[in-house]
Formats: sequence, C-alpha cells, structure tokens
Amino acid sequence: MKGARGIDNPAFVPSSPDTPRRSSASPSQVEVSHAPTEDAQPPKPPEPPPPPPAEPESLAPSQFKEGPFGWGRFTPRSLRPCNTPAGFLLHYCVLAVTQGIVVNGLVNISISTIEKRYEIKSSLTGLISSSYDISFCLLSLFVSFYGEGGHKPRWLAFASFMIGLGALVFSLPQFFSGQYQLGSIFEGTCLARNSTSCAPSRSLLSNYLYVFILGQLLLGVGGTPLYTLGTAFIDESVPTHKASLYIGIGYSMSLLGPAIGYVLGGQLLNIYIDFAIGQSIDVTKDDPRWLGAWWIGFLVSWLFAWSLIIPFSCFPKHLPGTAKVQAEKTSQTHQCKRSSLSRVDQNFGQNIKDFPVALKNLMRNTVFICLILSTSSEALITTGFATFLPKFIENQFGLTSSFAATIGGAVLIPGAALGQILGGAIVSRYKMTCKYAMKFALVTSGVALVLTFLLICAKCENEPFAGVSESYNGTGDLGNLTAPCNANCNCLRSYYYPLCGRDGVQYFSPCFAGCLNYVSNSKPKRYYNCSCIEKKAEITSTESVSFEAKAGKCETHCTNLPVFLGMFFVTVIFTFMAGTPITVSILRCVDQRQRSLALGTQFMLLRLLGTIPGPIIFGATIDSTCTLWDINECGIKGACWVYDNIKMAHMLVAISVTCKIITIFFNGLAVFLYKPPPPGTEVSFQNQNADVTAVSIEQALNKGVNDG
Repeated sequence: MKGARGIDNPAFVPSSPDTPRRSSASPSQVEVSHAPTEDAQPPKPPEPPPPPPAEPESLAPSQFKEGPFGWGRFTPRSLRPCNTPAGFLLHYCVLAVTQGIVVNGLVNISISTIEKRYEIKSSLTGLISSSYDISFCLLSLFVSFYGEGGHKPRWLAFASFMIGLGALVFSLPQFFSGQYQLGSIFEGTCLARNSTSCAPSRSLLSNYLYVFILGQLLLGVGGTPLYTLGTAFIDESVPTHKASLYIGIGYSMSLLGPAIGYVLGGQLLNIYIDFAIGQSIDVTKDDPRWLGAWWIGFLVSWLFAWSLIIPFSCFPKHLPGTAKVQAEKTSQTHQCKRSSLSRVDQNFGQNIKDFPVALKNLMRNTVFICLILSTSSEALITTGFATFLPKFIENQFGLTSSFAATIGGAVLIPGAALGQILGGAIVSRYKMTCKYAMKFALVTSGVALVLTFLLICAKCENEPFAGVSESYNGTGDLGNLTAPCNANCNCLRSYYYPLCGRDGVQYFSPCFAGCLNYVSNSKPKRYYNCSCIEKKAEITSTESVSFEAKAGKCETHCTNLPVFLGMFFVTVIFTFMAGTPITVSILRCVDQRQRSLALGTQFMLLRLLGTIPGPIIFGATIDSTCTLWDINECGIKGACWVYDNIKMAHMLVAISVTCKIITIFFNGLAVFLYKPPPPGTEVSFQNQNADVTAVSIEQALNKGVNDG
C-alpha cells in the first residue's frame, strides 16, 4: 500500500495479541473483538504468530504530539505536575471564572451606572450586552473548525489575551471622559418647584457607547475558543467515564464567575467613581447622584486574564498519555446512513473547502440537531431568569433592588453550579454511555418540569398603591397618580421615590403623597404634613417621633418568599443536572474529528435560539404586565414602575413550562433516534482518527474470504 507507515506510538499496539484482524480491498482496517464464526471459513492463518512490528500498515501514525510543559528547551521538572489533565483543568477553571466575572458579572452590574455616567438609553445598553453573543455567533463555527486540528492550549492563550484586552478596552472611557460632574439635588416634596421644561439634548458622552461595544466584541472573541476548543481538549485528554466530571467542574466554574462578579462589583460601587483623582465630595451612597467605581473590576480582570497567557502557551499540543487514552476509548458515534465523513482522507479539515462538507455532515446528524434544540430551549429559560429574576423577586415580594439581586444570585448561582457538578459526577460514577446519558438528562428535565409547575403556588398579590390599585382616600381615579390632594404640587412622574404611609398604602413619591416636610437626619427618611395620607397627625417640631410616611416600599404581607426560594433552588439544580450529560452526549454522538465544530455549532445555535431571544422574550412578557409607566416631561415612555404580580407570575411560569416541554420532546426524540455502532463492531478513537470505516464482523470476515 503506497504511502502507508507503521505506528510509532506504543499506545496504538493492541492490548491483546489474540485479537484477530481482517483486511478488505479498501484501505480500511477493522478491529475484531470476537473469534470468527465457523460459517465464515476464513483463510488458514500462518502457524507462527506475527511479530509486533508487522502491524497492519493502513493505520496512520500517531497524531497525538505529546510533549513536556514549557517553552522550547525550558522544561523544568518542577512544572511537570501542571502537564496533566488536572493541571490543565485548573488553568481552564481560572480563565472560565475570569471570563464569567467580566461578561456575566461586572458588565451586568455596571450597566445602570454606565447609563447614568455616559447618558446612554437603556435600549442602547441592551446592545452592549448583546455584542458579546453577536461576536461569539460570528466566530464560533470557524474557530472550532480550524482549532480542532490545531494547538488547542495556544488557542486558549489567545483567548486569555482577548478576554484581558476586552476588559481593558471596556474600562477605557473612565480615563478619557473627564471628571464626573455632580448635578443639583432633586427635592421630591410638594411645592418644591420640581417642574422642568422638555429640552432633549444629546451629550457627547454617549459616543463612548461604541467603546463599550468594542470591548464586548473582544470579550466574545476570547470566549469562543474557551468553551469550544477548551472543552474538546479536556474531553480528548481523559477517559470517557471521567470526561463528564471534568467538564461538569469546568462549567460550574464558569457559573461561579458571575457570582464573584456580582459580589465584587457591588462592593466596588460603594467607592466613589473618581476616588483615584482625590476628589472631595459631600454626597453619600443614598444620594441619587452617587456613582460607584464600576471600572476597577475590569482592570483587575484584565491582569488576571493576561497572567494566564504564558501558562497556556506552555502546554503541549496533547497532554502525556493522550494517545493511550484515545486508544482505549470506543466510538459511540450516531450511525447516520447519509454520513460520509468516515471515508474522507486524513487531512480533512485543514482547508476552507472542507468546511461546508463538515458542517453538512453535522447537520445530517439528527441526534445532534435534537440535542442542540433541547439545550437551546433550556437556555432561553435560564438566561431569561438570570436576567430578570431580581426584578421578579423585587416586585413579587416587595424587596429592594439590591437585596433582591443578592438573594436571587445566592439561589441561582449555587444551584446551577451544584447541578452541573452533580450531573457530571453521576454520569462519571456510573460510566454512562451516550444513550444512558441522554436518558438521565431526560429524567432530570422531567423532574424540573414538575417543579416549575409548582412555582405558581408561591405568587403574591400587589400591595395597595395609591393611584394604581387604591384611591386617594376615595378621591381620584385608578390609573392616575394625580388627585385633588396633590394637584398643586407640581409632581414629576419621572422621579420614582416610593413612600410608605402610616395607612399601609404605598405612594409614588413624597410629592404625590402631598408631603411638605421631612426629617433629613433620619434613616429611613421620614415625612410629615402629607395631605394625601389619611389620619395624619399635626406635627409642630421636626424632633417629634411621630411621622406620617417613611421612605421605601411598604412591607409585604406575603410570606411565600422562603417557599419560592426553596422550590426555585431545587428546580435550578435539576435543570442544570442535564447540562453536562447533554454536552457529553454531543461529544459522543458526532465523529471524533468534529467534536470542536459540534460544540461551536451548538453554542452558535444556542445563542441564536436561546440566550439572545431569551431576555427579549422575558422582558417583553414582563412589560406586558406593567400597570404604571414612567412618562417624562416630553411625554416619552420610559421604564415600568409597577407590575401586576399575579399576571407576571402566571406568564413567566407558562413560558418556562412551554420551553421545558420542548426540551423534553427533543431530548426524548434524540434518545429514540440514536443508533450506536453495531454490537459486533468495536472501533476505537485511534482507528477513527486513522480513517477507519466501521463495518460489522460478518462483513469483514466475508470480505476476507472473497479477497483470499
């Protein structure tokens, strides 16, 4: 056979010399694990056993370029412990945490501060958040296709560079926009001359929007190799039964990043934005003009990301022992009748002309498509709740925004991380095959569906709100904040500062409550002489203990918060327990040479069908339950101030149940359609990389007879 060579790596030598092999007229080679049948009558084998060097020549030499950890000749023995799957996983986790801190933590918690500082509309800041997904979608297919045959650890070094560069670029507006100018304080009491004219203007500060978008695009470039090539590298470096555990740990660390980002970003917002230039200010954090130092976290993340460039570049193309691991693995690729990839040459994937063929082959894999649609439907729910869970908790249970975000993150992030680890550990513990991993994901999704139904029991009704659900002591109309008691107060609907009266009714602001005076040194701020609050007491001194209203929302009478948090926590665990098994199933059901491209395709479609439309659908649904909108002096509608809690709960649960039914349907369809290799065929990944066409034992023996 022309151009054929023996095997250089001893890991490719079969473990048992008794394993018979039969050749066909094609260059394919079949490894047979059972003795030949009597009916086949193969040719009589030679009396002496063949020596080890006489291995069939159709197998290609080892493609796994294992090497030491280091640069060139600099390979110190002290760094050898890093050159293991566990060492790579450690660096992968640090990069995943850093990426999660920036993209899903610091960016989200800094958006409101960026809106105020650079005078950017909320609709445009949504474009900032979407820029990461746009970049990821545009690059994921090409990076995963070309990176599959390349040096994956060096691709992750490139990812570290781009993530750090994106974080640095995102912080640059702070250093070029000048000093933050405090405006005059807004008095929200009645007769405080609050009226302003409609004078819309565009500030030059809003041009920094494009810098923020550029930063997010760079972060998307860095995130693409991390979750496609990085995951594929872990899968190829460890045995099949351990891959799910390693991938589960890696994905759980990517969920830990946002939690750290929220905590870190929240603490940094307690530092004044321009503290570095030594500006002396008199405002406190309770002042609406206060802006925190949002930019510090991005600089820290920049340094962390760039510190990983050198370690990743020191890893070899394949970790020591990869060839042995691959030789011991058995292919579980879905047997698609129309797939022809197994018959292409070994250099497939190194030319742009191969890309359409490879992508077409993946699209023909019905099991792969079903798994992608299953994960996309689930991603729509998870990203929607990740974005709007704090708002849901805030409105349902009458909590402050900061506290709602805190407890929402305390439930969502640990539950998701625990689910990822448990799912990976269970699949690894019981050494589940591709089909059983899909069945396990199907069961956990079914449990999550039942728990989602039960979340409807934890809803809460709205508390009385003057002008919305309650009249002003029998005066005024519902849906109109203005009533005879505050008609002369010049109140602004664009200034929302909730107030709780002694009558148990919530008011839009001190102005709409008709309050004339307040005690400035009390926390929370207390108001008196309020014309719209029933049973008000006459107060002659500001030192009097009596008051008619206090700042903040009224305490809710609903006690369902602990029930909701407990049920939601368990639901999140079972939802994310399916994540790692599905990822492992995707890696198993496709050809070994297409693992990275499969992950790239999955993440692209997952974003197009799940993470991008998810927040949009959830946001539109929540807006449809609004009962009181912010309308500024120019008559432009802004944010929603009050929602219908019951309607919101019903609609969000309905969306979640619908998506989970879709998830279960496609997951079950994947289990039904999946066809593993025939029981009589055992093709290792070693042979799959050497372009081995899998055929049954009977076919191989018959061909051997015919050729003999």
